[in-house]
Amino acid sequence: MFALDHALAQDIVDRAMAILPCNVNVMDYLGIIIGSGEVERLYTRHEGAQLVLANRRVVEIDSQTAKHLDGVRPGINLPLMLDHKLVGVLGITGEPDEVRVYGELVKMTAEMLMEHRRQQADQQWRHQRSEDLLARLLLSDCPDNLVDEAEHLGLQPQLSRQAVLLELPANTAVAGQVATWLSGRYANSWCVAHEPTLLYWCRAAGKERDDALLLEQFDEQGWPVVRMVTVEQSADLLTLRQACSAARDLLDYGRHVHPQQRLLRLAVYRLAVLFWRYRNDWLAQGVAEPIVRLQDSHNSQLLETLRCWFDYSGESQACADALGIHRNSLRYRLEKVAELSGCDPYNTDDLLRLYLGVQMTPRQSAS
Repeated sequence: MFALDHALAQDIVDRAMAILPCNVNVMDYLGIIIGSGEVERLYTRHEGAQLVLANRRVVEIDSQTAKHLDGVRPGINLPLMLDHKLVGVLGITGEPDEVRVYGELVKMTAEMLMEHRRQQADQQWRHQRSEDLLARLLLSDCPDNLVDEAEHLGLQPQLSRQAVLLELPANTAVAGQVATWLSGRYANSWCVAHEPTLLYWCRAAGKERDDALLLEQFDEQGWPVVRMVTVEQSADLLTLRQACSAARDLLDYGRHVHPQQRLLRLAVYRLAVLFWRYRNDWLAQGVAEPIVRLQDSHNSQLLETLRCWFDYSGESQACADALGIHRNSLRYRLEKVAELSGCDPYNTDDLLRLYLGVQMTPRQSAS
């Protein structure tokens, strides 16, 4: 419910007295003066206002009548209405015949200021409530009534959206700026700050987006995004929640396995992220055991060689060129991998174990 406060009441008084040659008072719903050109009268009871509140009509008080009322001076007192409700009283000091001409004009101005302030408060509430709702909507246990409320607030939870997760620099406060920028450029975007450095961006379906270019634009704005991970379009809210969970797993995988890579897409790393999510499961640990044996050999060169070989899909020459070694040296290293891990990279089953094991193993240089 809207309530007049001192700040708004004094703003009304100051604006009116900048034009009128007389004192102005604003009283609250109890008849207490909460705004006045005469500071000494603040927070005192105004009997003329109480008459207005009791009778819901304009009350004029001349000099003779004022002598019989406590704390009242000659003037005109008008009810302040908002949404057909009496919320306060406006008083203009002076003989009624002299100040009556100002009454309705000042009353209209005051009511316009109250309506504007109410709209601001409503917008602020809607914005805060929308942020709270969005954070809940992305949780798996979100009750249906919150989805209905989100629809009522115009958040359009039924739209198809793409989950994007942005990792922002630590010790900065740019999440709000990034969210505002994205919401202004992409219609119907949801931006939800998950942690001080994480921002979920759920973008409604639309024209294609150049993610690499978007990262450059972030840099130009002074928001150097550490990582950006993307998941394919989600058809409904249920799959969007799952997509956001996968985005978090992809981000964690990227931090540990591809720490230098700023842009990661789930479409490229879906299998790797699946095993990364369950890397601490007993079955997954058994799959990764050959890589553990390779790590125990304390030969990091072999593990990096194996990573590179997978990066180049087993193309020996391309892998050797990337490592800066001869193909024979690459073959020797892969033979050594087979010897230490117990898995042959040229055997399909062993190759799969080695590949998945590498995906579940953080790089030593990863933060």
